[in-house]
Parts: sequence; structure tokens; C-alpha cells
Amino acid sequence: MKIHPLPPLNSLVAFEAAARHLSFTLAAQELNVTQGAISRQVRLLENYLGKTLFERTTRSIHLSPTASQYYETVRASLMQVAQATGEIRHWQGAQQVTVATSSAMASLWLLPKVSEFQSNNEDIDLRIIAYDQVKDFSRLDCDLALYYCRTPPQDMQVTPLFSEEVFPVCSPSYLSKYPELKTPEQLADCTWLWLEDPQRDWIGWTEWFQRLGLKSVEPRRRININSYSMLIQSALSGQGIALAWSNLVDNHLQTGALVRPIDTVLSSDAQFCLLEPKGQGRMRQSVKCFRSWLIEQLPTTLSDSEFGSSE
Repeated sequence: MKIHPLPPLNSLVAFEAAARHLSFTLAAQELNVTQGAISRQVRLLENYLGKTLFERTTRSIHLSPTASQYYETVRASLMQVAQATGEIRHWQGAQQVTVATSSAMASLWLLPKVSEFQSNNEDIDLRIIAYDQVKDFSRLDCDLALYYCRTPPQDMQVTPLFSEEVFPVCSPSYLSKYPELKTPEQLADCTWLWLEDPQRDWIGWTEWFQRLGLKSVEPRRRININSYSMLIQSALSGQGIALAWSNLVDNHLQTGALVRPIDTVLSSDAQFCLLEPKGQGRMRQSVKCFRSWLIEQLPTTLSDSEFGSSE
């Protein structure tokens, strides 16, 4: 029996990419076509369905209520087709594991560790992609994701990796300029390295003082930086004092490249988490292998229930 009705299949692929990114431009880059081609395919699908799929503004696009439900069905169907195709082809890509994370966690925590995994699993290709501006984790195109979360996303399977302590750090040479530095209030005399990114969940200087119940002070100088990796590099270079997350700077503290100028610590209620897409079907052996190795890197393994896992 003929399967009917079916829209033009190329238009479904274009729609899925545009809906996942909420951007015709990013969809075009992913599919290696022009933005105009994506627009034409989406318009073709809208004409076929007789429904508007995207609500367009001058600067952004949003899914219409009809399109939101349609997107979930289309994505699930395309994922099933892709999985079945991959199992038949048995191509090398089946041994590839794609990990999405922030640039900070990639450079400061994950990348220093993966050489061990690669040396013991030479048949698995790791693909690590850094996304710093993530509004919807479920739209990430990856096998696994590693992110700092104040609130666990409800549409992902969440496994906490480790909680965090937040405290100031600087280079030994910078600290030598402030031999009398002992209290948080005295930090006002220093240069603060300031993470300039309102999209992030990460704790900034103002919130750090507030959550410790301390009177907020203003620094004599500050340097604004929009990348946490660059901010830590600036601290290593002796340019000022940064707020550090313990697991991300442990190596620098152990080597003495960074030091803690004061003892004050804020224990964060947020966690760095392993996020996994739901509805992906059977997990590939390569992904299982990397996931198991990842959990082994933790000092202690936490159960999903400790951070509201969305199983």
C-alpha cells in the first residue's frame, strides 16, 4: 500500500534543521546549502501542509504551536531512519562519539583527560564540540553533553557529575603584590577578572558576595572577559583575580600555577552534569564505552535521584 500523504522529503530535512537551530542560517551551514534554499524548502512544506510553521520577526524565528508538535514527530522519524541506515551500513561513523560541552569544561576538564581514553580505545573517534550559548539542551546534536546546570533540563536524562566550590584564585606573582590580603573585603584593592556573559548560569562576583552573606564591594579595577577559558588564562598570566570552580582549576592549583589568596569558599548548589537525549533508542557500544570511562573519572559517582534526574 502506498504511504500517503508524504511531503517532499528534502523539505522535512530542511525543516528539522531549521527548527532545531531556530535559525535558517545555521540550518543552511549544517546542510551545506544556502539560506535561500532552506527558506524555499520550508515554504514548500508550509504550502503542502497549508499551515505556517515559523513565526518570523526581524531578528529571529519561532516555531508555531502546530510546528512544535510536528517537529517532534519529524525529528523522531528522521532519527529512526538514520539509526537504521547506520546499522545497515556499519560505517566508521558508528565508532564516533560526539560530545557537546562548554568551551570552559572542554579546555579545563575534559581535554586534559581524553588522551587516556583515546590510548585505550583507538577504534573510537571522539568529536568534541563547544557550545556556550545553549538555550535548549534537547536541541543539541550530540550523543552526550556536559554542562553546568543550576536547574536540570526536564527533557533530558540527567546524571550529576560533581558539585562545585567557587573561590578566588590568582597567580603567585600577582598575590605577591598584596601580602596583606586576607579577607574578601580586601579584594576591592585588586583587579577582578569579570566573566561578561549574562546568558550563563555561572556565579559572578556580585552573586558570590551576596550568597556568602558578605557586604558587596566594588573592585578598584576590573577586566571584562566573555570566555571562562580566557579568564583563567588571564589569571595564570598574573593580570588579576578570578572566581574559580574547583574541578576546573584543580590541575593549576596542584602545580602551583594558581593559588588561593583567601580561604573563603562558596559551595554551589548547582552541578556539572552529564546530559543524554531521550528517545535515542539503543545506545551504541562506543557511546557506552565513553560514558563508562567518563563516570570513572569522578571521585565519587552520584545517583541520578540526587539532582532530580528526568528519567
